[in-house]
Amino acid sequence: MKYDAVVFDLLTALIDSWTLWNAVAGSPDDGMKWRRSYLEITYGCGAYKPYESLVREAARDVGLPERLGEELERRWGELAPWPEAPGVLAKIPVPLAVATNCSIRLGRQAADRVGVPFKTVATAESVGFYKPRSEPYRAVLAALGTAPERTLFVAGSASDVLGAKSVGMPVYWHNRVGLPPRNDVGDDARPDYLERSLDKLTDLFAEA
Repeated sequence: MKYDAVVFDLLTALIDSWTLWNAVAGSPDDGMKWRRSYLEITYGCGAYKPYESLVREAARDVGLPERLGEELERRWGELAPWPEAPGVLAKIPVPLAVATNCSIRLGRQAADRVGVPFKTVATAESVGFYKPRSEPYRAVLAALGTAPERTLFVAGSASDVLGAKSVGMPVYWHNRVGLPPRNDVGDDARPDYLERSLDKLTDLFAEA
């Protein structure tokens, strides 16, 4: 078989968190600005700082009330997987895992919303660092006991592609919302697969 395990980014690749952020922000435009600010902060901070405080900081930075961070946390149970996610994951015949940029508590809650079992859920809090630093990817590989080149990473963002590729993992970028690629990296940090849904994941195992 081509891959021994599949690791997923949780809050973008598996779950439609954009809808909840937009609802809490009050509009898609404000939700996008808030979410992009949060992504910039987490990707830049490296060592773990409380996820919830970074969400509030991102709201403030784009001119939104910091209390939206508490509202997002209160409504966390509204998160839902992308429609095809449970069915696709149920067909993958190797262990599944998650590497996500959030707290342990919120990461576990969100992973439970997907409705399929994961061998391990590595959060930024449990590892001590945010992606795209190498530590979260290496931690989930250690928990799985698999080699990077045999472990497919399903990314939700361009920076996640870069992070997973940097430790030698092949990458399937589920770019659902059409995020722009990073232009500051070479071909070595481009995804092996680029899709707008998770459906093609099953094809990779059908071919094996």
